[in-house]
Amino acid sequence: MLATFLMGLREGLEAALVVGILVAYLARIGRRDVLPRLWAGVGLAIVLALGIGAVLTFGAYALTFEAQELIGGVLSLLAVAMVTWMIFWMQRTARTLKSHLEGGLDRALAMSGFWGIVAIGFVSVAREGIETTLLLWSMVQSFGDAPSALLGALLGLAVAVILGWLLARGMVRLDLRRFFAWTGGFLVIVAGGVLAYAVHDLQEAGALPGPFSAAATIDPVTGAVGVGWAGFPFGWAFDATGQIPPDSTLAAILQATVGFMPQMSWLQVVAWTVYLGVVGTFFVRGLRRRPHARPAASTPAVAPRPASQGAS
Repeated sequence: MLATFLMGLREGLEAALVVGILVAYLARIGRRDVLPRLWAGVGLAIVLALGIGAVLTFGAYALTFEAQELIGGVLSLLAVAMVTWMIFWMQRTARTLKSHLEGGLDRALAMSGFWGIVAIGFVSVAREGIETTLLLWSMVQSFGDAPSALLGALLGLAVAVILGWLLARGMVRLDLRRFFAWTGGFLVIVAGGVLAYAVHDLQEAGALPGPFSAAATIDPVTGAVGVGWAGFPFGWAFDATGQIPPDSTLAAILQATVGFMPQMSWLQVVAWTVYLGVVGTFFVRGLRRRPHARPAASTPAVAPRPASQGAS
């Protein structure tokens, strides 16, 4: 519930800030008459996200187990890719987001097209909506506790809407750079866990070699799927189910926060480690990068006039 709450809070606040910028700009230039078109686009984006969630939830029941695992693994990979791209996109374009959105509105208003404003509202929310739906669905498949995960996401989205409204009204101040830095780091860790579970699904479907397929590495001593170095490369990296039962609260917390499962294959561990190592490194480098601003005192806008030269 905590993991999905933070995910819903971050994604929802991104969408709320974008919509808030668009609404404020239209109000500032006196074009409140096109606000219904903007809200229509936002509504269509929400309907699309809910529709995708419904298809993913109820459409899998008619499939075989292998097909369900295959689709689940592929969609989880897509969710990881979208989350990763969105994290770095926000990190790169946050400083120019407002001018970019306002420029898009100006172009749409200049063309006087009904669908132009609708499209801006739709695109502004659809991206976060689809990303949230895919990530939430993948997390539910991983955690196996749909009610709590869904409740956490809904609470996060509700808090995001309230925060977005308060920010737009100037009633609360929030260090957005720090907020997105911390939640971005959290999402990197969550995405690593989703990636590990995607590998698990693909191994169960037979799309990747692993402990569930004929390619499993067998321990010559026990005759079973190997554990530890005896299971490298297509067996189990470790098996801690005796110490941490898979259905225990501790297992749920570890899986929701750092992507740890009591029993993980070598491919899962390698994918999780490589993802966090590579993406985490680039994410931290992006946080350390600062714009090179020139000191105002070094380049005065207007040179002072000599004292001896009075006004003629």
